[in-house]
Amino acid sequence: MNTYSYCYGKLFNCPQGCPNQCEVDCNTCKPYCPCDKPGAVCHDPRFIGGDGIKFYFHGKKNKDFCLVTDSDIHVNAHFIGKQGKGRDFTWVQSIGVLFGSQQFYVGARKVATWHGFDDNMHVQFNGADINIPSGDGEMWTSPEGDLQIKRVGETNSIVAEVVGVVKIGVRVVPITEEESRIHGYGITEDDCFAHLELSFKFSSLSNSVSGVLGQTYVPGYRSPVKIGVPMPVMGGAEKYSTSHLFATDCAVSKFGLKREGAEIEDPPTVACGAQDGIQGIVCKR
Repeated sequence: MNTYSYCYGKLFNCPQGCPNQCEVDCNTCKPYCPCDKPGAVCHDPRFIGGDGIKFYFHGKKNKDFCLVTDSDIHVNAHFIGKQGKGRDFTWVQSIGVLFGSQQFYVGARKVATWHGFDDNMHVQFNGADINIPSGDGEMWTSPEGDLQIKRVGETNSIVAEVVGVVKIGVRVVPITEEESRIHGYGITEDDCFAHLELSFKFSSLSNSVSGVLGQTYVPGYRSPVKIGVPMPVMGGAEKYSTSHLFATDCAVSKFGLKREGAEIEDPPTVACGAQDGIQGIVCKR
């Protein structure tokens, strides 16, 4: 009997912070927002590390940074933003994922006025556009079967799996007028700064994994950020800076190197989504 089978097929109400899309912790059988669990990269980028510690990494607008780098996976992010007082306001506009000899890209299209019924996500595999069939649960699989992409809902949300390595939840969202007002972002009518919310679920990291997010999964990792302050910030941007979205030239790069140490694996979760005619959320592994 599967340890987590008592969660399968149950009906849940998602938390207030993510009413239409959440996941379920298999250990507690409770729903949670993907942006509130380890592996999340959301907002002005707020990270939750594999150690559970929340921190911000602002990087720099119009620059690329390494989020995860290991022997068989490398993930860079392109930051967009606006100049603020003292620092750039930044968000993740796109990611470039390298595995084996393959390249996977997913990004948010530039949008002036946000309409959730428009699909504002741009997806490519090895430089060619991917057309994922419309509809919740629809799938696209690479010719070699090493990359699987599933839609979550009709538009703007997918789960991409590099088989045996990582699952990445990706959602395109705008900066709303309310967010701009509260945080002083100064968003104007010509650009709502559509960006990505990301959630990583790793299957096999090595002990030498690095990157802004990746390093937090190393056993015994001690976070350098100041705990207890309103905005704990991860510094050292120069270590993670890379020359372009598919480059592996950041100072901490591990991609293609000999694998070291035991594998690190995240605990399982259940993906959830709304279904037609059902109030609440139905969850499946």
